[in-house]
Amino acid sequence: MSAPQPAVMERRSSRRVRFADFFELTKPGITTMVLITTLVGYYMASRNGLRPLLLLHTILGTALVAGGASGLNQYFERDLDARMHRTRNRPLPAGRLFPNEALFFSMIISVVGVADLMFFVNVLTGVLGLMTLAAYIFVYTPLKTRTALCTLIGAFPGATPPVMGWTAAGGDIDAVALSLFAILFLWQMPHFFAIAWMCTEDYARGGFSVHVSGQSTGRQIIFFCCALIPISVLPTMLGLTGMLYLLGAILLGFVYLGYGFAVALFRSHAHAYRLLWVSILYLPALLALMMLDKV
Repeated sequence: MSAPQPAVMERRSSRRVRFADFFELTKPGITTMVLITTLVGYYMASRNGLRPLLLLHTILGTALVAGGASGLNQYFERDLDARMHRTRNRPLPAGRLFPNEALFFSMIISVVGVADLMFFVNVLTGVLGLMTLAAYIFVYTPLKTRTALCTLIGAFPGATPPVMGWTAAGGDIDAVALSLFAILFLWQMPHFFAIAWMCTEDYARGGFSVHVSGQSTGRQIIFFCCALIPISVLPTMLGLTGMLYLLGAILLGFVYLGYGFAVALFRSHAHAYRLLWVSILYLPALLALMMLDKV
């Protein structure tokens, strides 16, 4: 058997690179976190087994919507991303993908994702997916260059995935679903403030309205961390989880708050970095406790 010709190998390599660029366009890290929170909502609402086919469509549809939203966001922000150190090597600003092909790809997977949720999961979950997509692209994305409130506004679509998981499994949008939404909403704020603190110069270079002032931002971090503690125990108060989750949520909440206080007190890049990592660890730990101690 003869070895592949150089031209054939080059084409194969080129296809792999392009696939990797389209995959990167979907922000797989963020999409994975979206899927985790969706699966938690699905699991917590499931009372008669997980129903594998329904779960598969929930995962597939949500992944496509999340990936499409990320791709559309990068399409609209490609010129701004080119100015920033942390984003200039993304596929669009780096020139590895053409804008039109990125737009087409992102639109297609978004439409397919919403349709999958609508027809193979249920209408409510599909509508939530469509609303989340629209809010992220047509509200949050343009506001990022217009107002510092964009972080607060962006937390709304960011908190929807567990509710989508909840409704996918047959749950209503009730107090429990709203408690899951509130937990995700409040968790995001210190997380994003930590990122903004670390990247404030880069955001300014890109033209984004992210204003970090030591005293004001520190107070906001403390406020949202404090608010998260009582909200995080609502699943137990509402009969969804037991005492293990309750105690764990309180402990995790005070750890998160402690690192938030450190940022407010010392106002340093190093403390913001530590808060960022604590926020990344906090959420999966809380969700794991929730699933483990489901009543």
